[in-house]
Amino acid sequence: MKVSIVTISYNQAQFLEQAILSVINQDYSNIEYIVVDPGSTDGSRDIIEMYRNRISKLVLEKDAGAADGLNKGFAYATGDVFGFLNSDDELLPNALSKIATFFNANPRVDIVAGCGYFTNSEGAQLRRIVSSKVTPWLYVHGGVSLFQQGTFFRASKFREIGGFNIENKTCWDGELFLDMALAGARFATIGDDLAHFRLHAGGITGSGRLEDKFRKDTARLFIKAAGRQRNCFDAVQDVAARVAKGLVDPKYFLRRVPLISKLMKRVGIF
Repeated sequence: MKVSIVTISYNQAQFLEQAILSVINQDYSNIEYIVVDPGSTDGSRDIIEMYRNRISKLVLEKDAGAADGLNKGFAYATGDVFGFLNSDDELLPNALSKIATFFNANPRVDIVAGCGYFTNSEGAQLRRIVSSKVTPWLYVHGGVSLFQQGTFFRASKFREIGGFNIENKTCWDGELFLDMALAGARFATIGDDLAHFRLHAGGITGSGRLEDKFRKDTARLFIKAAGRQRNCFDAVQDVAARVAKGLVDPKYFLRRVPLISKLMKRVGIF
């Protein structure tokens, strides 16, 4: 099983080498690594060139934003399973071998999401992230814990929905997974730690600089999934969704307790 990973790079030289190394140093051999850089000017291109012989495809052309860049990268991908990694994040060791093993053992699953950690700009772990399953109702009512860096999906499902919405500048990953859920994708979660999600002042999540656009995007996604705008009664469904996420995937809450999570892993019910 070939796994295709796309990294989008734009003026993140401070973290880029760690991201690249986290992919090319995986213990899994059947990896196709695609790097997209629309025009970095901070030395990122020099870092990419250092590892050029380990990169399957390098896309150096202007794009209309991250979602468009990812679509350009995946247009070259030939793998069975896709994943994407921002240039300021990183995969953990053995992540891709775990993902390939899971997909091989579960041929009916379209998307699998693992766990990982928020880290700071120096790479120190802050807190653990545990993924939950995605349904359209859970997503629009805040009942989903989504960990993009640890989420992987079959290439066929990505192509079926047409990839990322390039008009979405804030939560293109969330919209991708929502579109997959609306298309009937079968989700699964695992308790393995697969990646680091770095929080820093230069990132979208860490900076908060696109909050107004994010609110507009989430309002649009609610209409896409529910077929209507939010109303005053949706607050009740929001509470219900946060409870239901554990009913849909009971292991979610258990994985959030470190001691129980370790025990689950030890006895093979992770």
